[in-house]
Amino acid sequence: MNWQTKLGIIVPSWNTVMEYEFQRMAGPSTSVHSQRIKHTDDSEKSLLWLSTQAPDAATLLSHAKVHAICHGCTASGFLKTPQEDLAQAQELTELTGIPCVTSASSIAGAIKALGARKISVASPYEPWLNERVKLYLEQAGFEVLAIAGLGTQAHGSISAPVIKALAHEVMREETEALFISCSNFRTLALITELEQETGRPVVTSNQASMWGTLRSIGDQREVEGAGHLFKQA
Repeated sequence: MNWQTKLGIIVPSWNTVMEYEFQRMAGPSTSVHSQRIKHTDDSEKSLLWLSTQAPDAATLLSHAKVHAICHGCTASGFLKTPQEDLAQAQELTELTGIPCVTSASSIAGAIKALGARKISVASPYEPWLNERVKLYLEQAGFEVLAIAGLGTQAHGSISAPVIKALAHEVMREETEALFISCSNFRTLALITELEQETGRPVVTSNQASMWGTLRSIGDQREVEGAGHLFKQA
């Protein structure tokens, strides 16, 4: 197989979902290459530390001559302001000479590209982290109608029925888009089903990260099974 595109992702070391979902979306013509950063708990200190390690991780990915890089820890981006998060993406781009995006800024961009402002949010996070997610999204110009989490750090172990139930719990009549947060949350297989059930576009961390990474290099491909985002935006 002649790979046409090579994508790099920076992944927290405990994450077991992002690489799997990225490669499923990438298809046979695109390869996905990851660099892990030590991460074993979702404390504020640990999440902020992740961002300090991103430059070294991006530099190592640049050795593989990837075409684009995504800093893939959603929560670490949400601890910044939207402006600070975009600034880190720019810093990584300048450091490597390769287009770099973050999960958080890709999510904000995806929701805006869908034309949504009033959103509902589901996550596996503890309450303190959901508050920071809500603040970031409000600073990015969205109205968060409802947000709920599971209060767990075992993100990758949550079953599909639990994730679906949480998604339906946060839906409101005025909701224009549903956002499901966390790159270690198994959501790719649920996107089409949830869009059909709710009648709203669904944005997830990994789906939006892939969208942002591809769009950063002008790749406008559609991805089957990845929701309205890849068809409309």
